Amino acid sequence: MTNGLFAALYVHFDDRGHSAALNMAVDEALLEGATVPSIRFYRWQSPALSFGYFGKYSEVAIYAGARDLVRRWTGGGVVFHGEDLTYAIIIPASDPAFHDSSMTLYETIHRALADVLNRTGEQAIVAGGADPGGIATAKGVNASGGNCFANAVRADVMIDGRKVAGAAQRRTRRGLLQQGSIQGIDLDIALADRFANVLSPSCTQLKIEEEIFQRAREIAEQKYGTDKWLRKR
Repeated sequence: MTNGLFAALYVHFDDRGHSAALNMAVDEALLEGATVPSIRFYRWQSPALSFGYFGKYSEVAIYAGARDLVRRWTGGGVVFHGEDLTYAIIIPASDPAFHDSSMTLYETIHRALADVLNRTGEQAIVAGGADPGGIATAKGVNASGGNCFANAVRADVMIDGRKVAGAAQRRTRRGLLQQGSIQGIDLDIALADRFANVLSPSCTQLKIEEEIFQRAREIAEQKYGTDKWLRKR
């Protein structure tokens, strides 16, 4: 990661807490219009739970009264949000990194994060080795209340045998979206900034344009915020 994964990177610190549906929609809206790789760091307006595109609603329904539930567009398992640092990396199809395999990107991004954590004195490792043809997925949960942070998969970030970072992806003709969560460690305010700077030697901090939020609200209303999307499986 000496030269970074990206030649240039837009960095969005979205400090406003959003609903689970709007958070998912903002990520999709950013992917729709992406011309340069970007990373968005964000939080949640209330305790939330996101689960993967192929997940079953019946496995998370028991949390409906306590958390804001949303089905992600990306794959993977269940993630509890509220005290984590959540990020989305958007890679447009025009960027050279888009042509790397999904697993290669998953591992490269997590090696960058592990590098940042190690510089702060942690002993972070990336689980397993790269499988060049693999797809990064996370284990799901069952009704007993387990979550995907209890089940590390290849290239997740580990500290002392605990999973502290995982992610899931969606690849389209327009680009690739990786949504990740960092939790179970001291999330100091500088972590996000250091993470971005390891990913690229040329970071530009930008506010998300209001047009993106307008588009995101449309997507949330039509998709992520609907009962049809939430219960589609």
